[in-house]
Amino acid sequence: MSSKVKVLGFWYSPFVARVKMGLKMKGVEFEYVEENIRAKSQLLLESNPIHKKVPVLLHDGRPIAETMIILEYIDQTWEGPPILPRDPYQRAMARFWVNFIDEKCLNTMLKACWRTGEEQKKFKEEAIEALQILENEIKGKKYFGGDEISVVDHAGNFIAYWFPLISSGMELITEDKFPNIWRWSSDYCNHAFVKENLPPMEAMIPKFKRR
Repeated sequence: MSSKVKVLGFWYSPFVARVKMGLKMKGVEFEYVEENIRAKSQLLLESNPIHKKVPVLLHDGRPIAETMIILEYIDQTWEGPPILPRDPYQRAMARFWVNFIDEKCLNTMLKACWRTGEEQKKFKEEAIEALQILENEIKGKKYFGGDEISVVDHAGNFIAYWFPLISSGMELITEDKFPNIWRWSSDYCNHAFVKENLPPMEAMIPKFKRR
């Protein structure tokens, strides 16, 4: 099986981490191929010619791109614990919250970190507004899927694990401002399966400091 399944990625990408966790949840053996962000391989360019980005899943030589599409493919192809809920309504809600995290939270949080002046202030306000919605959604629940980790939790891996490193003390998410997200972040990062499959923080620190 390992020779039939490949993942093209950057080891420090939260999106790649989602795909790798999805495969490991299903017990699928795979070959991981590390890409160079400054010199992307011909295999990557041929496998994802439109966006030219990772992650890409190769199954029997056939490429699948875009993180959520890959996760749905994994879920439908292999037996094992479900990645998305089986109930149609719950599945639709999971897709909604994954999209909300990617489009409303992740994008504005990154811009709040990397912009300056009035632009930074604007995106910080937008990020706080989006995070407040997420704060209300996780209230009273251990994970976004309830008692068990779901695809929505893995979509939020950037918020829980990557953002505290990238934000460099911005203190956008604090225990006082967002107690539910704060508690969820700790529970998620310390979950045995998640902790085992996150990239090592000590290795990411110099990479993001350079950026």
